[in-house]
Amino acid sequence: MSMKPGNIEQIRQEMETMVERLAPESPSDQRSYVADVLRSAVMLLHDGCDSGQIKLMSKAVKEMRRSWQVFNHYRGVSKVTIYGSARTPEDHPDYAAARDFGRLMADEGWMAITGAGDGIMKAGHEGPSREASFGLRIRLPFETTANDVIEGDPKLVSFQYFFTRKLMFMAHAEAVAVFPGGFGTMDELFEALTLIQTGKSNLVPIVLVEGTKTYWSTWQSFITEELEAKGFISGMDQSLVHIAKDPLDARDHIMQFYRRFHSSRYVGPKYVIRLSLPLTDSDVELLNDEFADVVDGGRMELSGPLRGETDHLELPRLVFVHTRRDWGRMRQLLDRINGLP
Repeated sequence: MSMKPGNIEQIRQEMETMVERLAPESPSDQRSYVADVLRSAVMLLHDGCDSGQIKLMSKAVKEMRRSWQVFNHYRGVSKVTIYGSARTPEDHPDYAAARDFGRLMADEGWMAITGAGDGIMKAGHEGPSREASFGLRIRLPFETTANDVIEGDPKLVSFQYFFTRKLMFMAHAEAVAVFPGGFGTMDELFEALTLIQTGKSNLVPIVLVEGTKTYWSTWQSFITEELEAKGFISGMDQSLVHIAKDPLDARDHIMQFYRRFHSSRYVGPKYVIRLSLPLTDSDVELLNDEFADVVDGGRMELSGPLRGETDHLELPRLVFVHTRRDWGRMRQLLDRINGLP
């Protein structure tokens, strides 16, 4: 059933009025976004959607809301997402590597996010302990319970859909650690790489870790010989991943990534890199000489917070107009910034 523009505008106005009445203390921009969600939901009834399509949207929104309810209690705490096989036995070297890595990250004050199953997921909870772990469980016919480390914890969240679950894995991660696994692990790794490669996700370190020393070297050979050599990816894209020698190397790589880099965001056309340690004018000149290709007109400049920024206002910034492509090259820029004395 098609609707006239006047009817659509009426729905929008009614949704905005209802949200303002129900949540008058909320910021106006948040009320506007919620009104958009409600308008989209009502429009499903006019778009010819069947019950299954409407049910999917309803469940997806509920899953996302429930996840944010849990994670919002831990804002400001760094988190690493851990991927890997549910089939890895507890006496396997990969299991020990995942457990050790989780413990090392917990020692740095980080929390771990895993899929809540057995194998690598359980090891990723054992290392940091239940208190420093989140479990994102997927409902499957053959896998309906969580591992005994995270079962019953309020930080255990259940999902019907893989896409909402994978959204939460990436949305809350300051780093991603991947251990050997099957189709699911490869799906999660390549989705993380694709999101970062295309600028659809924050630029975070991805470390590939194992205890057997053969899995990731074979994987990298395929990436180099079949993807890079044939032009399906660029050589710079391989900068987005780091094959760690051991759990300690994985931990060190992640911590080095945040040595000086704090976070980043776009403010209009400008890309803002927030820094936990300042740069000098000579540092910036060096970066302009070496990374002019990532700047779309003008130069990199030191700055305070820009108009429109509301968080981390105390941190110095490096600001420039970004080309919005070649994120492997951007990773090289951040590595250079972190490596400056």
